[in-house]
Amino acid sequence: MRIRKFFRVIFAVLLIATACCCLTQRLPECLAGGDTAFAAAAFRLTDGKYRVEAQTEPQTEPSSAAAVSAAAQASGSSAESGTQDKSGYYDSFGDHSGEARYSVEEKTVGADGTAVENAYVKNRTGLEFDFDSILHTPLTFSTEKNSQTPQVLIYHTHTGEAYLDEDVDYFYESFYSRTQNESFNVVGVGNVLAETLEKRGIRTVHDKTVHDSTYNGSYDRSAETVYADMAENPDIKVVLDIHRDALGTEECKVKTVFEHDGQKAAQIMILSGCDVYGERGFDNWQNNLSFALKLQTTAESMYPGMTRPLSFDFFAYNEYICDGSLLIEVGTDANSVAEVQRTAEYLGEVLAAVLGG
Repeated sequence: MRIRKFFRVIFAVLLIATACCCLTQRLPECLAGGDTAFAAAAFRLTDGKYRVEAQTEPQTEPSSAAAVSAAAQASGSSAESGTQDKSGYYDSFGDHSGEARYSVEEKTVGADGTAVENAYVKNRTGLEFDFDSILHTPLTFSTEKNSQTPQVLIYHTHTGEAYLDEDVDYFYESFYSRTQNESFNVVGVGNVLAETLEKRGIRTVHDKTVHDSTYNGSYDRSAETVYADMAENPDIKVVLDIHRDALGTEECKVKTVFEHDGQKAAQIMILSGCDVYGERGFDNWQNNLSFALKLQTTAESMYPGMTRPLSFDFFAYNEYICDGSLLIEVGTDANSVAEVQRTAEYLGEVLAAVLGG
């Protein structure tokens, strides 16, 4: 018995030591940018690794889902107050007796970081870059208007990321901002974005495959989806991974907003990675950055206040896949469905302007 107890103690000590080593290695990366939201994401998500690796975790999500044409409307996704079917989701106006109630703070994130014409870049690398020169570098790809073949792919590495159902300044403790109900999550944003691009003559595929039934390996799985879609549709030039952010604390969530034509909409944040030391196999990062900067400055010209500073750092996510591959965060979990869907329409107009649609 003593020997068995001794080995149990040794095994427990080894587990604790391993956990401490992992935490010690990960914590500096999380806090390097000085942004608590990114720190949380660094613990919660994969690190933007670009290689598709053999999966070791259980695959609980559907093995595949058909790519859907962007012309399809989001079913039941009306963003007007009181008209949404909230069955199976959270209802701000429902009975929350006995629950703690917390606050939502509105914020417009503006001038912060390096000014690039009418927009800003939050350069987290610690290195100097000529962003103005990169902005004015011609795109390395072009799309065809009114093409019979898809030019743009929209997908979601974290399909279940969701929003508040209503534009309110509070939330109850039962609010959980994850769902596969596309009336309330980023898939609904993708629906509106795709529909807007289609109206502007830019043929689009919106792939709704679920990649985040388990978070570990979600970027690897979504990369496989993108490769499959591009193999089926070889004329795709632009690949957009649509997410939403989460800011604030457990007791005070922050939503980012701006106004256009007297209506509130959610701000976006474009993420563009780099690989100056050749550590990630992401050789095309400057081409991605040129595209990202063009979107950023065009958005600010068309819809002033629409963008948070572009986030630029040492990451790849799936942006290495092609020169038009970007990750875009639309709002936060405290933004309402109406606000983010309004932004999705604006984003579609911005993309069409940059792509010549």
